[in-house]
Amino acid sequence: MHPDNEPTWTPSVAENAAENAAENAAEKDAGKAAEDAEQQQPRQVRRILKLFRPYRGRLAVVGLLVGASSLVGVATPFLLKAILDVAIPEGRTGLLSLLALGMILSAVLTSVFGVLQTLISTTVGQRVMHDLRTAVYGRLQRMSLAFFTRTRTGEVQSRIANDIGGMQATVTSTATSLVSNLTSVVATIVAMLALDWRLTVVSLLLLPAFVWISRRVGRERKKITTQRQKQMAAMAATVTESLSVSGILLGRTMGRSDSLTKAFSDESERLVDLEVRSNMAGRWRMSVIGIVMAAMPAFIYWTAGLALQLGGPQVSIGTLVAFVSLQQGLFRPAVSLLSTGVQIQASLALFQRIFEYLDLPIDITEREDAVHLDGIKGEVRFENVEFRYDDKSAPILDGIDLTVPAGGSLAVVGPTGAGKSTLGHLVPRLYDVTGGRVTLDGVDVRDLDFDTLARAVGVVSQETYLFHASVADNLRFAKPDATDEELHAAAKAAQIHDHIASLPDGYDTVVGERGHRFSGGEKQRLAIARTILRDPPVLILDEATSALDTRTERAVQDAIDALSANRTTLTIAHRLSTIRGADQIVVLDAGSAAERGTHEELLEREGRYAALVRRDAQLEPTV
Repeated sequence: MHPDNEPTWTPSVAENAAENAAENAAEKDAGKAAEDAEQQQPRQVRRILKLFRPYRGRLAVVGLLVGASSLVGVATPFLLKAILDVAIPEGRTGLLSLLALGMILSAVLTSVFGVLQTLISTTVGQRVMHDLRTAVYGRLQRMSLAFFTRTRTGEVQSRIANDIGGMQATVTSTATSLVSNLTSVVATIVAMLALDWRLTVVSLLLLPAFVWISRRVGRERKKITTQRQKQMAAMAATVTESLSVSGILLGRTMGRSDSLTKAFSDESERLVDLEVRSNMAGRWRMSVIGIVMAAMPAFIYWTAGLALQLGGPQVSIGTLVAFVSLQQGLFRPAVSLLSTGVQIQASLALFQRIFEYLDLPIDITEREDAVHLDGIKGEVRFENVEFRYDDKSAPILDGIDLTVPAGGSLAVVGPTGAGKSTLGHLVPRLYDVTGGRVTLDGVDVRDLDFDTLARAVGVVSQETYLFHASVADNLRFAKPDATDEELHAAAKAAQIHDHIASLPDGYDTVVGERGHRFSGGEKQRLAIARTILRDPPVLILDEATSALDTRTERAVQDAIDALSANRTTLTIAHRLSTIRGADQIVVLDAGSAAERGTHEELLEREGRYAALVRRDAQLEPTV
């Protein structure tokens, strides 16, 4: 296995120490980060609200249902007051029946409105989550290869699964709960004022303190939520790497299963601590609020009785019972409103992580006036090409001038780190040059539309990637509308058809995770068949046989020769025996073209290429 393709493993003690030091340094800047987050919060809230804009019609319906439900709910205490103060004392049976029926109807309407409100709000919330998932996935699909080489796969998966999944309660119910509870609180307070303004003032004296406490709790949970999501991403990355087929193979053969399990346990332990802290943050303070509000009815009864004994205004039994009923009705939405505020504060951390991905700069974009080419011939030119990963790094490629005529072949050789694969990646724009240009049929590849590049350039690399699907599905990834006959023809050209046909399920055989049910040579030939089906005029072969044994290499090389026929071919070679027939061979050294010529010409010069050939001859196994 090529060293660059080995999975990223659990950090060593030294690496953990470095990570801890980095975390401590990050914590020192937490105050400044929190201050910046507070300043950006209004903009972030506006951005969240914008997500719901396409569904404002449905949300308006939810608002109407919430308002109707709140009004109906507030009517019940007034009906109760009339029953206690009028219908029962005066013996008016007909009025009593109507008022009782009204209370029953109020309960029925409230329930119906609640079900409809939940249905619509949940649908809207799930659509918003769908939009977010799709937006993040689409953004990541447009990122350059450089992004994925520096980002752990588990981190990416965690953003889509855990972060967006963690927002489910917020986008499906929190917004509706906020509006519903706010409407209920306002309507209830108005009704309480209508019954007795003095008792209402007594009931609401502590409300500002409750709001202040809930905001403090919300800020605490937001900080903890950010840490928790980072830990979940780290754990997801560990699982993705160590529980893949390659990860299991390496862990077992290296005897690291126990240490990997211990490392995962440590990650999980840290997550347990954060989960507990997240759930307990402010729990005692919120409990105090609940106790105080639950005790308010007793306080109201005590206040009314004391006022009556001291010669204050008399309050009727019906009014007192109706007021306490409203006050109790105020308790549920008020506490829920405060809890919702806390939940929203915590959810802002999740939205912030999602927005970070949505705001990632896209390095490689399609120009508005991009050129679309039909009938591509396949001439490729590298004109004074320079490439470096960033402004501070040394150039990987420098001053490369090469021409591969249509239908011609160019082989690129050189020591590890010379820039061979990077050169190949510039043609399909997996990277963009930082100097000079790469052209296809005389047009700068940066000026071509993505469809033209995808049709024009095919890549067969050393690390073959197959989906966990059938052989036919993997081949049709290159051409979704391909017929069975086309699949068979491509497989025959790649010299893999007979093997596929011999399998019990034939082309319906599931290849397994990353194709591990097939050998290296079989996977490589499947990749070649997939590229043949795509039929690109330009072919990039990136060390396509370097990981194979000599016997398998010969079989795969025959398939490559069939694939390369009548195509412009750029071969990045590790084993020089595969490129002797190339029209032109270039030796890269430290990013520059040190030698170029045919196989025979370069041998006569007795330079770098000749030395590489002698090295290969010494390494070639004897049969």
